[in-house]
Amino acid sequence: MTGLHALHVIVGMILIGYVMARAIRGDFGPRYFTPVDIVGLYWHLVDLIWIFLFPLLYLIE
Repeated sequence: MTGLHALHVIVGMILIGYVMARAIRGDFGPRYFTPVDIVGLYWHLVDLIWIFLFPLLYLIE
């Protein structure tokens, strides 16, 4: 279960790097920033899942 979560974290980090590279090139502006929103939502979903997964796996005995 944590391995699957780790995979999602790695995918999220790759996506964040991709969006950052595109942002540096100037691909996003006031009218087009959908990929930034989507990657941000994905990352926060992974983070939210970890908030529940960590206590479930490590703190509950």
